[in-house]
Amino acid sequence: MSERLESPRTGEDDGPVERLEATRRRHAEAEDRIDEHGEDTVERVADAYRQATGLLEEYEGRAAGTGKETFKAYVELEGEFESLLEDLPEDLPRRGAFEDANDAIDKRRLSEADFERAREAVEPASEFVDLLKEREAAAEARESARIDIRERLDELEAGIERREELLELGSADLEAPVERLRDPIDRYNAAVEDAFEQYRREAPARELFDLVDRSRLYPLVPFERPPEALRRYVEEAPAGTEPVPTLLEYAGYSRSKLAHYVADADALKRRVTTERTSLEGIDAEPLTVEWPPEPAGVLSRRARELRPFVERVGSEAEVAALRAVRETTRDPEYGRLRQAAVAADRLTETERERLADGRVEAELERLRAERDRLSEAL
Repeated sequence: MSERLESPRTGEDDGPVERLEATRRRHAEAEDRIDEHGEDTVERVADAYRQATGLLEEYEGRAAGTGKETFKAYVELEGEFESLLEDLPEDLPRRGAFEDANDAIDKRRLSEADFERAREAVEPASEFVDLLKEREAAAEARESARIDIRERLDELEAGIERREELLELGSADLEAPVERLRDPIDRYNAAVEDAFEQYRREAPARELFDLVDRSRLYPLVPFERPPEALRRYVEEAPAGTEPVPTLLEYAGYSRSKLAHYVADADALKRRVTTERTSLEGIDAEPLTVEWPPEPAGVLSRRARELRPFVERVGSEAEVAALRAVRETTRDPEYGRLRQAAVAADRLTETERERLADGRVEAELERLRAERDRLSEAL
């Protein structure tokens, strides 16, 4: 749990808030400048500017100079620009800029200099494009600031949760007699591991696979099912009556030697050798009880789900050991003993020192205060 000790930010928690407020002001100012003219007006002028500059760019290489095709392009440009101008209201801001641009190209022969003068003439209207761009940029900056705050809030929630957990563990009685839980669990784990290992050595692979497959109906018995192709082979091939260790041993034989033991050496090589890791991974771990143990309700349910598997791989001795584990969940002190076990297992010496001198609690207060400020800012 050493990762739990990172310090909260100091003197930085208002930074994201200030950035957000600055972007909000920037966006509001951009909105105000647009409102001075009206949204529709600004959009109209900006769109006209884009059309005008687009026409100048499109026709500059075609309508400048002499020649029949050039003159044709010039006539097209003149018509397009005059149509654009006619569509603009007389009182539209910067309309004069479009008129000046039209005048710059209103001649029978155009040069590149004429196009340049037309661009310069219409340039004052670009202010309205800039107004829209600034509002868009301000909105993006505002959203970016909000994302920063949300990311920081995620960090804060994680830090708060870790420190709350530390404080809970710090309240545990580290002198509690946790062996009342540990001893039955250790005895059961040792017994079921031995029983399962013997079962794995002796039971046909087909039977073992059936046991593993049955765990699908028991969420708290987490066996990993073998790949489908391997399952089919074990279920259908005569070699499936051999125990898993024997199949693994066969997989190491040469094909000529293996032919003395199985009918189809190639099939065994293909299925068992390629899935060796899966076969070797079938062990007793899904039947064991972890330490520190789960809360009483969870462990009691798990013991019920484990029982049919323990009965199948073991004897009454292993079932009795499991029963003893379940009995511990009825101990009135189970919660206190478990909390002590968890604390002893997870708390480092440094964490215990930080709990003892109040640093964890102080950090928790600062993190909560920062979270509240950031939440309010959003």
